[in-house]
Amino acid sequence: MAQQAVPILVLKEGTSRTTGKDARRSNIYAARVIAEALASSLGPRGMDKLLVDSFGNATITGDGATILKEMEVQHPAAKMLVEVAKAQDDEVGDGTTSVVVLSGKLLESANELLDQEIHSTIITEGYEKAMEQAVKVIDEIAEKIDPLDKNVLKKIAMTALSSKIVSEYKDFLADLVVDAALQVVSEKDGKYTFSLDEVKIEKKKGESLEESQLVKGIVLDKEVVHPAMPRRIENAKIALLDTPLEVEKPEWTAKINVTDPEQLRLFLEQEAQILKKMVDKIKESGANVVFCQKGIDDVAQHYLAKAGILAVRRVKKSDMEKLARATGARIVTKIEDLSSDVLGSAELVEERKVADEKMVFVEGCPNPKAVTILLRGGAEHVVDEAERAIHDALSVVRNVIREPKIVAGGGAVEIEVALKLKEFAKTLPSKEQLAVIKYAEAVESIPEILAQNAGLEPVDIIAELRKRHSEAEKWAGINVYSGKIENTMDVGVIEPASVKKQVFKSATEAAIMILRIDDIIAAAPPKEKKGGEGGGMPGAGGMPGY
Repeated sequence: MAQQAVPILVLKEGTSRTTGKDARRSNIYAARVIAEALASSLGPRGMDKLLVDSFGNATITGDGATILKEMEVQHPAAKMLVEVAKAQDDEVGDGTTSVVVLSGKLLESANELLDQEIHSTIITEGYEKAMEQAVKVIDEIAEKIDPLDKNVLKKIAMTALSSKIVSEYKDFLADLVVDAALQVVSEKDGKYTFSLDEVKIEKKKGESLEESQLVKGIVLDKEVVHPAMPRRIENAKIALLDTPLEVEKPEWTAKINVTDPEQLRLFLEQEAQILKKMVDKIKESGANVVFCQKGIDDVAQHYLAKAGILAVRRVKKSDMEKLARATGARIVTKIEDLSSDVLGSAELVEERKVADEKMVFVEGCPNPKAVTILLRGGAEHVVDEAERAIHDALSVVRNVIREPKIVAGGGAVEIEVALKLKEFAKTLPSKEQLAVIKYAEAVESIPEILAQNAGLEPVDIIAELRKRHSEAEKWAGINVYSGKIENTMDVGVIEPASVKKQVFKSATEAAIMILRIDDIIAAAPPKEKKGGEGGGMPGAGGMPGY
């Protein structure tokens, strides 16, 4: 009698496993869905997305990184594209939509090769060679510029702003961005650089976007703590405190038995005395403005007001650091350490009313390398999107100041790279050659989507672009406003070479990572608790949905 086989459980019960072609198809499909969702947002004529989170809060944006962050993507392969967009945003601050769209197109091309029974290792090797070649081509065709040329920087900022909701104000906002950047730029070993931390962005809804301004100093979204304090101080001597102006409470619970009202009076007097000593110490140091990171007691506020000192409490740590940089003050953690040599200075510290709220302006700082862009706008959505747009514009200006090489936009770079890649493919072995040609086709899809979003005929546009580039017109690109093929460098559609290079690097790495996966082992979702409290993840067979 045959012995019955005993089932062997290698994986935990309920685990689902997808292998080989099915695993790849599932991942490529998920990534493509994300890329297609973003494709319609590419370029100045791209559409925007209205994203509503689980609490009902709405975000209107065309910024790739923001769309993906708000989308709450579930599928693990699609999550990789979210990570790629985030990395692109952190690294160069722009090109987030392009990077995701290019990843999706690369995977789509790879899928066609997989259907022709070409092994994924050959495809990934071909893609890597194509990416290295693409970066080399960008370096060769990029043009060097003067990193402090205001005119060029403005065009670069305007190109970054033209694909945002606030694009109708791009001229005005680009001026703000370039003025801010040139104010804080510093030179080190013959190279220029600046950090985005040096430009503070404060937003207040109300008025119109054109009321936004560049403040050469620091703006705090705080008000003066006491009504009797001065609202304006010229030639300010500024103390920065990282310690509360309060009597410290004991760490453990303490009870005090009072048998006589006199004792209570003495106790309260003692407390007031301690606070008065603190304020006297501030006064002694010569400070007439105090920014405190912690709280300020009511009694201390009273003594500060009597001394004619302007005080602001609960200032954010990041703002304290910016104030220290701008005013030259040192942040003090003990009142005893206060003296005239740790104070900073500013020509003017003033509380002003912006919209319905009060803000404190610190202007005329000894170190002008700290500026604030105060953004206004008719609605919350407008100022939020303006902030995202300003971040992107500042990032591209910073990239060009760091690496002063530019390329033309409007799909010119992509067509040039695709043309050179097709030539490069001829030097490779047969199957890798196919991978590089497919890579080139994927790259060409970027100008194709640009044309599509502008309501143009993609087939005609791509044919015309190929013709122009084969005649050595390396900056021939799509002017989405006129609908014609023009020299986009002359039109002023300029982008930093570093952003383009990062798009190719990030998109290729993401596509390769997804292509190398041939097995998906997904743990069973947690069982639902009784009473209908959900814990299970969406999606069939233990695979998260998206």
